[in-house]
Formats: sequence, structure tokens, C-alpha cells
Amino acid sequence: MYQEFLKYNKENNLFDIHNDRILLAVSGGADSMVMADLFRRLNCKYAIAHCNFHLRGTESDRDEEFVSDYAARNNILIFKQEFDTFAYMEENKKSLEMSARDLRYDWFGKIMQQHGFTLLATAHHGDDSAETFLINLLRGTGIAGLHGILPKIPFSGFSNKEEENSNTFIIRPMLFTSRRKILQYSNKHNILYVEDSTNKDNKYTRNKIRNEIVPVLREISPNFDVIIRKDIERLRETEQVFREVIDRTKKDILVYKNGVVEIETKRLKVLQPLHIYLYEILSEFGFNETNINSICDAIDDDNSSGKQFFSDNYRLLIDRKHLFIIQKETEDIPEHTYTLSDWQTDIVVPVKLHTEVLRDLNFIKIPKSKSIAMFDYDKLKFPLTLRHWHKGDSFIPFGLNGKQKLSDYFSNNKFSIFQKESQWLLCSDEDIIWVVGERIDDRYKITDKTKTIFKLELE
Repeated sequence: MYQEFLKYNKENNLFDIHNDRILLAVSGGADSMVMADLFRRLNCKYAIAHCNFHLRGTESDRDEEFVSDYAARNNILIFKQEFDTFAYMEENKKSLEMSARDLRYDWFGKIMQQHGFTLLATAHHGDDSAETFLINLLRGTGIAGLHGILPKIPFSGFSNKEEENSNTFIIRPMLFTSRRKILQYSNKHNILYVEDSTNKDNKYTRNKIRNEIVPVLREISPNFDVIIRKDIERLRETEQVFREVIDRTKKDILVYKNGVVEIETKRLKVLQPLHIYLYEILSEFGFNETNINSICDAIDDDNSSGKQFFSDNYRLLIDRKHLFIIQKETEDIPEHTYTLSDWQTDIVVPVKLHTEVLRDLNFIKIPKSKSIAMFDYDKLKFPLTLRHWHKGDSFIPFGLNGKQKLSDYFSNNKFSIFQKESQWLLCSDEDIIWVVGERIDDRYKITDKTKTIFKLELE
């Protein structure tokens, strides 16, 4: 097994014996104890980390003592931590499994930061990967859920999220082997380990698959372990090709503007099968299978403009020729109004504006840019105000003689719902004088009688 261990590491570039500092997650079970023995035979820098979740009473304390004794006998640096897992579950309203995961990976991250470890090694083996494959298959998943457990992934357990970009990884150096071979190795080399009594409790999904379903599959197909491992490898390779196509498509059709993601529906419709592309694009924003089925149907419905769909953190709007996606926490529109006095030269909230009062009008040219607005200063009532639009708002667009409802102006200029909600209006008293960045009100324009100009430029 030792030679296979070395070969698997080399093929997957898991660790550098000379340069990496490796933290081994050791529970005391056969898998992690065999992993610890394999690393002990290497001339590398490593240490052991053991978590006591206090979930099995004295058995949990027994495991901690067992791992501590092993580390002491072999002169291995060990880190230990006890957790009140049930209190964490209650406080955070999470499952037992997720609570234990949060606690241990947050702690692993702290150790890695404090002591300069570059890798965290866990003892997942080939059977674990097959079980994960079956669990995901039963729950329903995209292709990413069928690649089993990956041999090396970036470590993302840091409480300080800035550290997630550092060169740290989780490695699974035991994926090349099976539980049966691990037990054979431990017997041959007299490696002691402790049994977790909960591994026999079939109320847990993984245990039920491991203890009841997999044995039946092995009975049907004696080569089940080899076959599923090869299938997972093929799916992993297929996913790499698939992911390249999806990533290229995302780069091509997703447009990011001011925190809003825009997708042209005509560019979506040519993608086949559309549902697969939509799943891969929208699941990133938290939309589930049910949402995506409904969105897929709505795209082909000419009367779907204005329909909205929601995930936990995002809102998706179908608006004429586009899909718009915006994060919920950034979509709330403030009810505040902002004032602007004639003595202010710059404002940065809620939009960036530079202002000037111009009294020498001999060489003034009215710019065509929508980002610049010029008004007859003497017609304005200061302070001006900036606000969002309200139902019933109207103004006289520059060049027109009569009033127009702002809702009609938005429709005529093909504003999306998101654009309407985020559009700022500059007002003098009760009058809207500028749809900011769009059009001024005709009543406040510069004429041959204008003596002073109030100029605003939008950055």
C-alpha cells in the first residue's frame, strides 16, 4: 500500500515531501490511523489534529486519549480541541453533521494560519467517494455532484475570508484504496485503531448506504468497487470538458453592469439543451431545479415580461429581451432624499456629481452628453433634492410641449424594472428637473434670456 500511496500522490500532485507542512485530521479510526502510519514512514513535516465533539460520551474521550497516546509514542506534534457541538447546533439552527463540519474546519483553519501548514489531509478513501456518488445521485444533482470526492481542493475553512486566496489545500491521499484494503494493511502491520459505534447506526443515510445498499451491489457485481471507481474517474474527466464549455458560455453571454447580471434571451434560446445551460448558469445564484424549470418555460412565453423568480439571495426578472439577476441585499432602494445646495461643488452620495455655477456665458456650448445637465439657475429653488421615482411622477421631457408620466418615459426607453427602481431624479421643489443621466425637464432649459447656468456633470 505504501508504494500505491506514493504513486497516487505523484499522479495527483497532492503534496511536496520537502516543502509542504501537512496537518493530518486523525479521529482514531482505521482509515485515519493507517493514513497517519503512511505519513510516519515519509520524511516530511506533519502534525496531527484531533477533534472531540463530545457526541458519544466516554467513547469520545476514549478516542482522544487513544490518539494522544499514539502521538506521544511516536513523538508527533498533536493539536486537540473539544467542542460543545449541541450548543452550536442550537445557537446556529444547523444539523449535527453541518455543525460538526463548521466547528472542525474553522479550527483546522486557525491551526493552519497560526502554524504555517499548507495542507490539510483527511482520510477519505475510495468507498467514501462511491458512497458520496450514490448519496448525490439519490438527492438529485448536476454533473458536479457525480465526481465523487476530489483528491485535492482549495481549503475554504478560514474564519478570515481574506485567507481563502492563500495557497492552502485539502488533500485526500487515501482515495486510491478501499476500506477492505485499509483493514488488511492495519492487520498486517499491527496498526491499532478504535471503532466508532455510530458507524453501525443505519438511521444516518451514509451508514445505510454503506451497510445495506453497497453490500447488495457488491453481491450483484463482484467488481462493483473497481467499476464505480472507474466510472467516477470518467465522470470527473467528462466534467472537466463540460466545465470548459459552460465557463466559455458564461463568459460569452453574462454581462455585469452595476451589480446587475444581464442575459439576452435570444442568446439563451440557441443553447441546447437549454435546461442544462440554465441549470449551470443559475444554480450559481442559488436557483433550484423547480425555479429553473419555471424560468425555462417563461423564456419561451411571449407574455412573461415582468415575471420574477427568487432564490435565497437573488432575484431574477424576465424583462422583454433580457433576464436580469440582482442580489437581494443590494436591491433595497432607500426612501431617503438627498439635498444639493448651489454652493456644493461635489457630491458622492447617492451618485457622484460635480457642479458649477457659470456666469460668463459668452463661450458656453450646450453638450450633447446625457451625463451633463445645464439649467437656468434663476428658475431653480435650492436646495435641490435627489430621490427615486414614485407612482404618478411626471415631467416635461426636453424638446416636448406636454407632460409625460415617468412610467411612460421608462417604458418608451425600455427601462427594466431594476433600472426604474434604481433611477435617481433631481428635483427643484416639487418638479422633476432631471432624470439623472437621461433627460432634463424642458421648463428649466437654457434660453436666450438665461443669465446664469447651473451645470451638473455625472461621473
